[in-house]
Amino acid sequence: MSTQEHKARAPKSLALAILTISSTRSLADDRSGRWIRKRAEKKKHKIVFHEVVPDNTDVISDTIRTVIQEHSPHAILVTGGTGISSADVTIEAIRPLFTKELTAFGPLFTQLSYEEVDSAALLSRATAGVVDQTLVFCMPGSLKACKLACKELIFPELGHLVKHLQEG
Repeated sequence: MSTQEHKARAPKSLALAILTISSTRSLADDRSGRWIRKRAEKKKHKIVFHEVVPDNTDVISDTIRTVIQEHSPHAILVTGGTGISSADVTIEAIRPLFTKELTAFGPLFTQLSYEEVDSAALLSRATAGVVDQTLVFCMPGSLKACKLACKELIFPELGHLVKHLQEG
C-alpha cells in the first residue's frame, strides 16, 4: 500500500494531550501550548489533557505515564525543556520510556530549524517516539519552534503514524 493510500485511510480526528515543561510559565501564559491546542482543534482533534509541569525528570515521566493511563491519547505533544541547560530535562525524562524512537524527527526538525535560525538549530534536542501505544513528540518551547514542528512534521503525519501503530 502506498503512502497516499495509508494517509487516505488514516484516522482524521485524534485524541491529543499537550504537556508544557516550564518552571516559570502557567497555562495562562503558555503561548506555545495554547497555539498547539488551537491548531489541533482547528484540525478537528480532541484535546484530552493540557497542563504545565515543572522541569523535573520524575514529574515529567510520571505525568507522561499518568496521561497515557488516564486519558489514552493517540499522541502527546510536549513543548519545552529540550535545550542544553541543566534545567532542560525533558529528553532525559521521556526517552527512557520509549519502546520505539522516531529517529528521523529530530534531524528533520533540525534541518527545518536551520533554514530559519541558522546554526542556533544546534541547541535543540527535539525527539519523538512511542510510549506504550502513544506517540510522544518533544519539541522546543518557543512558539516559532512549535509552529514549525507542528505545521511541517507532526500534523501532516499524525494520522498516518497512528494508523501504523493501530495495525501492529
